[in-house]
Amino acid sequence: MIKQYVLALLAGLSLLVGCSTTDSAEAEVAVTRTTMVTTGDLSMLSQSSKAFAWHPTMFAVHASDEVDNQVVIDHMQAAITLAMQAKGYHLAGVHETPSVLVGFGLALESEMSDKEILKRAGLVAGLSTAGVDKEYEKGSVLVALFSPHSPIPVWRVLAQGFTDLDNSPEQREQRFERLLSTMLKPVPAA
Repeated sequence: MIKQYVLALLAGLSLLVGCSTTDSAEAEVAVTRTTMVTTGDLSMLSQSSKAFAWHPTMFAVHASDEVDNQVVIDHMQAAITLAMQAKGYHLAGVHETPSVLVGFGLALESEMSDKEILKRAGLVAGLSTAGVDKEYEKGSVLVALFSPHSPIPVWRVLAQGFTDLDNSPEQREQRFERLLSTMLKPVPAA
């Protein structure tokens, strides 16, 4: 009888602890949440060389004046290059014709709404900001792959998540590299 009472009491306490969450725990889950949407056809990559190059005009950063756009562009290119190299691709040399062009964009919600992203990119991930602390801002990252012979992307992926601008540059870079690796996961290996 005492064993059953102790077991019932322990079960009740574990339910009580399991049901009690703090606002900070909920906020932590919210800020680590990422939503992603993909469209297009990657079959053109399986039949071509494995060299890529940067799209000549599609590299945009829509962020506050506090963010150095060129630093963000350089980091995006470095992170995408790492993800593509991990799949066996290489950045096309000067005299090499790439099989795919890579374009990208990044926007913070304060600079571009979901409605504007949908209008420009044709995609929106729809990440909700409900219950998220104001110290975090929703960010959107787009990567688009183009055939060198067509101005229309053959494949696009858009991810939305929350950014903490107070993180160190190293922390932001690591998180960004993981995100881009995840975003490019559907790209077939070379």
